[in-house]
Amino acid sequence: MRGAFVHMLQLAYFMLPAYCANMAPPFVRFWHGWNRPISRRWLGDHKTVVGFLAGVCAGVLATAMQRLVDAPIAIVDYRHWLALGLLFGTGAMLGDAFKSFAKRRLHIAPGERWIPFDQLDFVIGALILVGPRIELGWADVVFVLALSFVADVAVNWLAFCCGIKDSPW
Repeated sequence: MRGAFVHMLQLAYFMLPAYCANMAPPFVRFWHGWNRPISRRWLGDHKTVVGFLAGVCAGVLATAMQRLVDAPIAIVDYRHWLALGLLFGTGAMLGDAFKSFAKRRLHIAPGERWIPFDQLDFVIGALILVGPRIELGWADVVFVLALSFVADVAVNWLAFCCGIKDSPW
């Protein structure tokens, strides 16, 4: 049982850069002027260039910190932290952008709930780009998705209560 718990911690630690990347864009939404939407038509007004770049930078920063900490629970080699951070951040942001694109095509309004895609878009995007660098079994992927779903619901609710986000999802 202890080994399974440690492995769950390892997986959560591994995914930390994707979580940081996903949390970064709402913090730059108040930067007006040059913070333009990537594409109003395809992604909506709330997917901005600065938000995308903030997400990628947050992923890189998180992997840089993981490299410096050199935690014994790490399941990936952080010697190539920059590439890993770029993959995590870019994957998370592309997953989120793809979900927004799909929502627009399905005529789902921005900010309207789309469960479970609102909670898992960034995780799936990050796993697609980072997956080739690590061997994850199906049980690992299912755990990461379940953990991410629950954590995303909790974090978004907290961000909504603090006025950082306009909706709790």
